[in-house]
Amino acid sequence: MEIPPKSPDGSEKSPQSRELITSHTGSTLCMSSRSESVWTSTSRSKWDIYHKPVIVVSVGAAIFLFGVVITSLSCFLPKNKDVYKMCGPAFLSLGLMLLVCGLVWIPIIRKKQKQRQKSQFLQSLKSFFFNR
Repeated sequence: MEIPPKSPDGSEKSPQSRELITSHTGSTLCMSSRSESVWTSTSRSKWDIYHKPVIVVSVGAAIFLFGVVITSLSCFLPKNKDVYKMCGPAFLSLGLMLLVCGLVWIPIIRKKQKQRQKSQFLQSLKSFFFNR
């Protein structure tokens, strides 16, 4: 009978068996996944789904309006006119960028929600027909 070689640290288990025992890749992947699971059918409120784009749109609109005010101050106040002319368009462009990003984000989320609903429906159909 052949005796398995001892590992360098003196334990009787081979490195392959120790690796198999301590490997938790399947459970680690499931636990560390940040995406929603298809198996959980918890319904989320509209605020939970759309709160990030709504916040981005709100902040973008506020910065855009602030840029409008700063730019208009350059027309009415002769003192510090150069500062207003530099800062106003910067705030205008930053606010407009955030506003557009938030407004584009909303249809993307809607499309993902529809795909997720279709996916859950197809999986329920699959499980219905194949588990018979």
